[in-house]
Formats: sequence, structure tokens, C-alpha cells
Amino acid sequence: MLIITVCGVINSTIFPSVTTTQIVHEQYISAELARILLGPRAEQIHEPWRRLFSGHRFAFQEGLSPQDRTALSYERLRIIAEAVPDPVGLASDIELLAAMHEWAGVVDAGMATIASIHWNLHIGSLLDHDHGGRDLSVYSSTERIGTFLCTELDHGNDAAALETTARFDFATGGFILDTPTPGSCKWMPNTSGTGGAKNALVAARLVVGDVDHGVFLFLTPLTDSEGRHYPGVEVRPLPQTASAPVDHCATYFHGVRLPYEAMLQGEQGRLSPDGTFTSTLGNPRKRFLRSVRRVHAGKLCMSAYSLGVTRHALAVAMRHSHRRLTSGMTTGRKVSLIEHRSHHAPLLSAVATTYAATLLHRHVVQRWTSGTDADQDEVERLAAVAKAWITWQARAVMTECRERCGAQGLLLSNGIAYQLAANEGTVTAEGDNQVIWVKAAGEMLMGGFTPTPPSEVPPAGRSLHDAEYLMELLADVERIWHGRARSRLRTGRRGDPLARWNGTVRPALQLVEAHVHRLAAEALLREGGETADPQARALLGQLHRLFALRQVRAHAGDLLADGRLTPEHVRQLPDVEEALIEMLLPYSLQLTEGFAALDSVVEGHPMLQGRTAEAEMTPA
Repeated sequence: MLIITVCGVINSTIFPSVTTTQIVHEQYISAELARILLGPRAEQIHEPWRRLFSGHRFAFQEGLSPQDRTALSYERLRIIAEAVPDPVGLASDIELLAAMHEWAGVVDAGMATIASIHWNLHIGSLLDHDHGGRDLSVYSSTERIGTFLCTELDHGNDAAALETTARFDFATGGFILDTPTPGSCKWMPNTSGTGGAKNALVAARLVVGDVDHGVFLFLTPLTDSEGRHYPGVEVRPLPQTASAPVDHCATYFHGVRLPYEAMLQGEQGRLSPDGTFTSTLGNPRKRFLRSVRRVHAGKLCMSAYSLGVTRHALAVAMRHSHRRLTSGMTTGRKVSLIEHRSHHAPLLSAVATTYAATLLHRHVVQRWTSGTDADQDEVERLAAVAKAWITWQARAVMTECRERCGAQGLLLSNGIAYQLAANEGTVTAEGDNQVIWVKAAGEMLMGGFTPTPPSEVPPAGRSLHDAEYLMELLADVERIWHGRARSRLRTGRRGDPLARWNGTVRPALQLVEAHVHRLAAEALLREGGETADPQARALLGQLHRLFALRQVRAHAGDLLADGRLTPEHVRQLPDVEEALIEMLLPYSLQLTEGFAALDSVVEGHPMLQGRTAEAEMTPA
């Protein structure tokens, strides 16, 4: 059973009036918040991963080189495979797979990365295509590790223009795999000999005779059990990255011969043994997108990783802020860091954002698992928009947490700085954030989105404490930016598509941002309203208002000019936000204990061990 505790966190020196009854009540509130955040199936979806990653085999190890950390990540990948009842089936259970990412990144960012590639991109792609007779037990046993080679040095976000070729050989009935130019090398998959035997799914252009049928996936052995690369496979390790320590490489293929069975076939394209090609999709770009569809599911995984490490960082920073003593405003008086508004205001704002982001992710995953072919495009766009926003918010929140922990936050062993650096990889992985938002913006402007009409209730007399009014204001922000972007698109320079889009793209991106903010606020409001516990409902309502108010304040000028806010509302905004922070402060610890952070991991962080640290010399 999922149990949330705050034992050892309440400091009786700082809070001398705390009683056992209060602690039990606080534990109850935290458990109720965790139930809401993790969902009704937490026991089946999250608890197995929490138990697994709480074990000593996943404890942080000090002093390892990047190469040692990479090797350890592969060892831990095999521990996961041993612990999962159905390692192959995990790739098909998106809810369970995403949950793994939420907890894996907390203990080992490199392991989370290669696990995502192995299960989602590699095994998931094999399962999504015709795979009759293909032996997948080598992956469930981790006898072979799966990797995924799509982007090239010269082709990242324009992956549909890949140069790697898989030429059909009429003489043998197989394929010849080549990277014909230096810029066509696969860049930057985990293809080194570290980790043992590896197979890759390689995205390459299917060429039959003189006809290019577009990009498909080809199963290609890379290394043997000793980590030695097969003939024709050239791998060059890349310089160390600033993100998770993974064996990133540049990979070249020189006339590598593959059997007929290497091509992953499906409705996007099938090739008969005599070289006859058929497809239900006449557009090569659609064939490519269908072939690499697992990249879309990967967006859910990247979002989940960022959410997990963000919640952990906030839990650590909040505990530290209650333990650490610093100077008060009078000589000789010491107070906890959390008592300073300069310290607790940004943390509480981060808590509101993290609750909203988590519940938005739950909504997107639910839409993904229950979706139909008819709404596939909409759900994939929703996953992309949420991925970019969540991973960007993770960067901002973890940076805040790192700074609020001072020099202690720089130590990798304290559970923030390492994960913060690794999160940079999620911003780019499975689609660069800016690019996928640009794509979403174009789709929304070309009929994929209809703004909500303005409310007929005049703003005069309405309250900034009213959740319904705040949601209307967020919808107003959407409508304002949609109108601006559409106007730019209509009046843009004719005969020059790039210039026309350049004139449109900035308000279009503001539309996407406003859209995802409204969706996140909506998810937080919806879940808060559904809980039966009155105190949890009140806390979530306050978090919703704080989150929404920050967006309203950011666009107050536009809302005022559009007649959706009154001048009095604008004057009230700072005071209403301050009041919300004041109300949330007494519950700051319970709110982050509701993240259900891995206790064994949190307790292992040096800055949270032992007695409260010595007082700092200056106020926060």
C-alpha cells in the first residue's frame, strides 16, 4: 500500500507546538494528495516502481566517471528487466511505461534514458509492426539491448529527409545498408560496446531499383556479446554531453548486409520477396511518421521523466527549507528558511505549477490509452504540446530548487543538480521542443483549434478568487493570441511562404503556450473538485488559483485592453497572489510530501541527514 510519511521532517525546534495529532493529520492530507496525483491505480502503476527503485541497488554512487556511470546504467537496466513480470508487454502498456520514467530518472538518469530507448523505441516499434515469428525473448532477457537510430548529423528535426539507404538486393532478397555521406551518420544513439550485445532499429530509405519508397525501420545487429561491432558498422564515441551520461555515438554503415526479415513492415508499406512494394499510405511522409510512431509515445515518457525528477527536487528543497536555520529580522533570532517570503513564494509557485503539470500529464496519458484512430492526430499533438511545456517547466522549477538549496544544491548526491542537467536531454529528445510547438501552432491555426467565445458576463463585479472567472480569463488569452496569429497569417507577404510564416510564428507560439496553460489549469481544477476530502479540495483550489493568477498577471495588459479585466482587477492582482501564498504556507510541507518521493532516496541526501545545519550568516 502507498504510504506517505513525514517522520523526521517536522522540526520541533522550529515548530515547538506541533503535536502527534497534527502530524497524523498532516500525513493523512499528504496521502490524500498523493492519491490524487498518482491516480486511482497507483498500487498497480506506480507502487511497483517505487519499491524497485527504493532498493540499495539503485542508490547513488559517489565518484564514478561518466563511463562508469554508463556501465552501471546498463547493469541497472537488466535489474529492471528481471523485476518486470512481462518485460516485452511493458512496451505496450503506455501507462505503466510512463510511470517507470517518473521514478527511474530520480535514481539514475542514464538508466532512464537507455530504458526508454530499449522499451519504448525499440521493443515498442517491433510490437507496432508485423512481428510474427520474431524472437523478442532476447530483449526481455536483455541478452540483447535494443537501441534506435533515426536522426542523422545533417538531419535532426527534418528526419523525413534522411539519407541513410537500405537498398533491396534482388540477388539475395535482402538489403544493403549504407550511410552514403558524412552527414548521414546516425547521431547520437547509444551504439558503443558498453552494455554488451545490441540490436538497432535503423531508419533508412527503402530503395528498390531506382525507386525510393521512403523511410522505414530495419533491424540491424550492432555488437556481439563482448561488445564488438560487426563488420561494416563503424562507431565513433561523441564528446561528453552536459546531460545524462549515456554512450552517445556517431554511427556509420558501410555496405552492411541484412536479411529480408530485417525490414519492419506494416500498413505503411510491405515489400514482397520479389521486390514488389505496396502501401495503404501514398504519401512517403505519412509512411515515415507511421514507421517511427513510437517517437510520439516517447513524448509521454520524456514528460514523465521530467515530472518525476521535478517532484523529487521540490520535495528535497522543501524539506531543506524547513530544516535549515538562518537569521531572522532581529538580532540573535534564527528562523527556518521557509519563513522568508523570498524563499517560500517561488517554491510555492513551483508547487502549483508541478501539480498542474502532473495532472495534465495524467489527462494526456488517459487520452492516449483510450483514444481512437479518429482522434489520433489531436492526441499526438496534445502529447507534443504537453511534452514541451512540462520539460521546460521542469527546467525552471528544478533551477529554482537548486538555487534555494544554495551550495548544497550543487552536490550530485543531493538529488537535484544531476537530474537538472539530465533534463536538458528531454527538452530535445523525441522532438525538439521549439520545433514541435511550431508544428502544433501551424496545425492549430489551420483548423485544429477553435477558441472559446468570450463570456457574456461583464468583468465588473467579478472576483479574482472565482475559479470559473480565472478559467474564462485563460480562455480569453488563448483567443487573443489566436486572433493575432490569424491576422498575421492573413495579411502576411504574398508569394513568400517563409516570410509570411515568420510574421505569424511568434503570436502562434504564444497561442500554444496559452493553450497548454489553460489545459493544465483545467486538469488541476477538475481533479481538485473531484476529491471528497474538504481540506485537500481547498488546497488544490488554492493551488489552481495561484497557478491561474500567474498566467493572468503575465497577460494583464492584453486582458485589460480587451475588456476582460477591469483596472481594479489589475490593481488587485499582486495582493490576491500574496494572500494565496500566505494561505498555502502552513501546508507547504504536506503539499510536497504529497509527491510521495522515494523516502530511502530522500533520506540518503547528505543535506537532509543528521542535525539541522548551522545558521547562515545572512537572511534568505
